[in-house]
Amino acid sequence: MKRHRILAALACASAATVGPFAQAQENSAPSLQKTFGSDAFKIDGSFRTRFEGFDGAFRSSGATEDSLVSFRTLINAEYDAGNFRFGGTLQDSRAYDADTDTPLSTAEVNTFELLQAYVTAELGDFAGAGTSTELTAGRFTMNLGSKRLAATPGFRNTGNGFTGVKADWKGAGKQKFTAFYTLPQQRLPSAKSELLDNETEWDREGDDLRFWGAFFSAPAVNERSTVELYFYGLDEDDRSDRATRNRHLLTPGARIYSDQGTGLFDYEFEGAWQTGDIRTSSAAAAPQVDVSAYTIAAEVGYTFDTSIKPRVALVGNIASGDDPDSSDFNRFDTLFGIRRGEWGPSSSLFGPLSRNNIRDLGVRFEFKPSKRLDGFISAHSVWLDEETDSFAKTGIRDASGNSGDFGANQVEARLRYWIVPDFLQMDIGGAVLNKGSFLKDAPNVQDTSDTHYGYVDFYIHF
Repeated sequence: MKRHRILAALACASAATVGPFAQAQENSAPSLQKTFGSDAFKIDGSFRTRFEGFDGAFRSSGATEDSLVSFRTLINAEYDAGNFRFGGTLQDSRAYDADTDTPLSTAEVNTFELLQAYVTAELGDFAGAGTSTELTAGRFTMNLGSKRLAATPGFRNTGNGFTGVKADWKGAGKQKFTAFYTLPQQRLPSAKSELLDNETEWDREGDDLRFWGAFFSAPAVNERSTVELYFYGLDEDDRSDRATRNRHLLTPGARIYSDQGTGLFDYEFEGAWQTGDIRTSSAAAAPQVDVSAYTIAAEVGYTFDTSIKPRVALVGNIASGDDPDSSDFNRFDTLFGIRRGEWGPSSSLFGPLSRNNIRDLGVRFEFKPSKRLDGFISAHSVWLDEETDSFAKTGIRDASGNSGDFGANQVEARLRYWIVPDFLQMDIGGAVLNKGSFLKDAPNVQDTSDTHYGYVDFYIHF
């Protein structure tokens, strides 16, 4: 069975990867910067090997147990020519040990892709003393605020790239402002047969999908606290070879948070509202309806003053689902956000929880006994916000609402260790999705057993 093959692969890979470097010294680690770099030319890269597997499917179809081996190579380079910087990122993401039942997607496969290719003009303090302004054009990635709505993933095997223009301003008082207008890269190929063969096709961008907006942050309340305000727009239209929901969404939001510190409480609160319009399906004749959706996230934590720096946090989230009694569409759209930090690993194989039709309450315990070792354990109970809408990312739905609103309990753990500091790192983790009444009783579930997922990553930074 594939599960047995992946366990064998994990054992072999651990020995083969860790062994040669176990006695290496940090200053002996090879790097592209040492070989090719200079003060003006910066270059670095990373190679990740991942082994992952699951059993007990949470989806309505597909494999009930599966495994995957994936590889991700990233090469980043930037040349500083004074008032201009020229940069790029080459991404190569591949997956193996998949078959026709594997839930494989462009989240794992995007081979030999130029994720970034940009030029940045440094305008200095023309906006005032103590300020700095930059203009960037081309292909680039973005990580805005909490990354819940706009980011490039770290855990997922492929990135989110955007083609367009972006302006970044920093004020004398630690204020920051970003404005952007982009055409998101639509990852290709997307056909299952092409993904299974790791075929190469240049990602596309076009005016059928536009993402734009502005983001502002500034110190607030005290020196540990920051407030953020943002406004994002998404415009999506059909094209001749692709039908869509014709999303036209406006998403204003705000966030306030404090920095974490030993012996201190910290907090985070974020809320966003979504308006606009969307088609009820991708059919050309489907009616367009108004959108009214929202999300709220909250976290309160405390870091204890001990040697392992333990932090305990209570977390809660709400993301609206579609209310059958409303004439509006109410399911929140996460745009280009990531969910790894709140709801566990998110890959083609796993990732049932997301910021759509969910209510979540959880606790998280983090520890960092040294610079080389850190980890966490978290537990969440999750419910549906609307009983008749599809639950989070599972695709499971009971249109009658008779399956209740309790989705599941999920327990997750992760441990990271630098085998060779700044060069070789191991990341091992997993999650158990203990299915609740909804994921057991809904009419389109295919497997009522709990879902078990595990992964091992090896990162080589060079």
